[in-house]
Amino acid sequence: MTIRVLIIDDSATMRAVLAARLSGNPDIQVVGLACNAAEGRNQIKELEPDVVTLDIEMPGMNGLDFLDKIMTLRPTPVIIVSGLTQAGSDVTARALGLGAVDCYCKTDYSGSAMQDGGKLAGMVRQAAQVRVRRRAPELQHIAAPVRAARQDTKVIAIGSSTGGVEALQVLLRSFPEDCPPVMIVQHVDGRFTPAIARSLNQVSPATVLLAEADMPLKPGHIYLAPGDDRHLMVAGTKTLHAKLRPGDPISGHRPSVDALFMSVAQRIGRDAIGILLTGMGADGAKGLLAMHQAGALTIAQDEASCTVFGMPRVAISLGAANVVAPIGRIAQHAFN
Repeated sequence: MTIRVLIIDDSATMRAVLAARLSGNPDIQVVGLACNAAEGRNQIKELEPDVVTLDIEMPGMNGLDFLDKIMTLRPTPVIIVSGLTQAGSDVTARALGLGAVDCYCKTDYSGSAMQDGGKLAGMVRQAAQVRVRRRAPELQHIAAPVRAARQDTKVIAIGSSTGGVEALQVLLRSFPEDCPPVMIVQHVDGRFTPAIARSLNQVSPATVLLAEADMPLKPGHIYLAPGDDRHLMVAGTKTLHAKLRPGDPISGHRPSVDALFMSVAQRIGRDAIGILLTGMGADGAKGLLAMHQAGALTIAQDEASCTVFGMPRVAISLGAANVVAPIGRIAQHAFN
């Protein structure tokens, strides 16, 4: 089946570049080009594209406001097209929190400005598989209140992929300020992870920061994998610290959720909690099973609240999850 794509960008040059990067793929058809949100809204209604690429720095209604309207009124898989400035990265992180399924850097190219080695086409193919839900009423995004952190939990390990930034914003908002050390692997371009850490820190009572090699793990702190082609793992015995290790992809990813979960199962065992959120593929499923077998509490996000039910579905099928819960209830199961 041909994937129908609408490109929305205020730059005629960038519209042409993006269209050229998708041309030559027999399974992808660029059905429309729009220069602003108003034109994009009309073409979404008229053309009903499978995937939208959206520039977020546009005159008139900006991309963030338009994205929010798309997700509320006409949910469609959206790939954010961003620059690499700090401002661009920050807005991209906010867009992922609003429900964009991926982010694409304008400066990616291979050989010529018109080619990117198939990166955008690959993103489009993955985005076309995503089931985007109508944005839920605000009350459904408020997680259940939690009590103080469990005294016997040494580490909480979280894995997420497509739709994960939005899910993490809901989840971490409900974590207590004194939560045990939290380690997160989120599949995303590592160039955007600093901005994602900042955006999560704005909503979390606990402090969110990028993990660094040999960084001690402290209560009230949440450590996000930097996404720079190193696996994030837990190390140490009496004093736990973050370990960042180069290596081959595991379960198709680097950093890998499985790498994190396996290290937690081996190092901490029953005194840990594993949480697997929305995402495509199977990364994290075997690691969650290892944590479950080691006696840890393991939680998988349920299908109804997932953007993509791939990773949790595989984990549940393996018998790896003690609890299956909607995103707004996961913190309650972890802490109460």
